[in-house]
Amino acid sequence: MGELVSRSWSGGSDELDLERTLEQIAGNPFPEETDVVVRERVRQRRTVVLVVDVSGSMKGERVRTAAAAVGALAGELARDPLAVVAFWSDAAVLLRRGEQVAPEALLDLLLRVPAQGLTNVTFALETAARQLSGVHPRDARVLLLSDCVHNAGPDPRPVAARLPRLDVLLDTSGEDDVELGRDLARAGRGRLRLVRDHRDVATALAAVFAE
Repeated sequence: MGELVSRSWSGGSDELDLERTLEQIAGNPFPEETDVVVRERVRQRRTVVLVVDVSGSMKGERVRTAAAAVGALAGELARDPLAVVAFWSDAAVLLRRGEQVAPEALLDLLLRVPAQGLTNVTFALETAARQLSGVHPRDARVLLLSDCVHNAGPDPRPVAARLPRLDVLLDTSGEDDVELGRDLARAGRGRLRLVRDHRDVATALAAVFAE
């Protein structure tokens, strides 16, 4: 998706901007193709930080779901900056914004992080915010993949509210906290999507990035 703009027809879009076209050709008895104005979507550059829960509760199918999210995003954002943060009670930046890493190598890095410890969503979101430093808020967003069973650190809602946008993919294959996930997405002006397993990831991402 992207911003809808009006521009001279160049053989692409067929959605006519009638008002602008009439303005262009008014008083011109010999209009040219370039006087026809159409509506086209201009692709918006995005900078995304994927925040992946690797705490002790994220095992089995949840690891496959995390891997699917990393792989799908790496493909979706092939031309856009992507950062990846893995977190538990601590957090580790697996891919810094602007770094170039093959999707296979990124997946390998993620799978090497052992599922461990408690779940500190607040610290994870603070780490993500630092990766977005200097990025225009319009182009920046954080995507949290977690069961949202926050059991370490302060309330993450205030941090979510300070992010440009926060979308939540909430893993429901085991214990989860849908209420917190909904609160985080609402505070971050984003969307909450529930995922039961790795097969739900592509549909959930498509819905999130449709805006």
